[in-house]
Amino acid sequence: MTREEKAIAIDNIAAQLGEYPHFYVTNIEALNAEQTAVLRRKCFESGVKLAVVKNTLLIKALEKVDKADAELIKVLEGPTSIMFAQTGKVPAQLIKEFRKKSDKPVLKAAVVEGCVYVGDNQLDTLCNIKSREELIGDIVSLLQSPAKNVISALQANAGGKVAGLVKALEERNN
Repeated sequence: MTREEKAIAIDNIAAQLGEYPHFYVTNIEALNAEQTAVLRRKCFESGVKLAVVKNTLLIKALEKVDKADAELIKVLEGPTSIMFAQTGKVPAQLIKEFRKKSDKPVLKAAVVEGCVYVGDNQLDTLCNIKSREELIGDIVSLLQSPAKNVISALQANAGGKVAGLVKALEERNN
């Protein structure tokens, strides 16, 4: 590979690292052609981009976009593939589902929601991570719950009594 080709490859990886907020570093070495094709198809259907990369080029790309974490760099040995995703837990779920039939892909590391997860033992944790949107939805529903309870109490049969009590308290304070 010439220097120009390496520079282009580094720029391409860096662009994908910038485009996708979450990525998983995996090892798919032992998969045969059929299994690899099935994995690529599942990735495509799930909106995950799968790419096989050279470790040195990935390190340079990580450095270029300021995502070079010491723990992440340590796992970049041997065959490496990257799974890029817009949603943090989708690749973990895909890996877990695919491993019902095979022992690969093996998770080396993942960067999800800005945090680095190292090791295959983190797969269950990554499957259970909620996305930012899911967390916001949970918070909104928690905040709405007390207001809904008050409104339903005011609208119920006892609502007239509650409303009367509120009105009496307001008059008392004035």
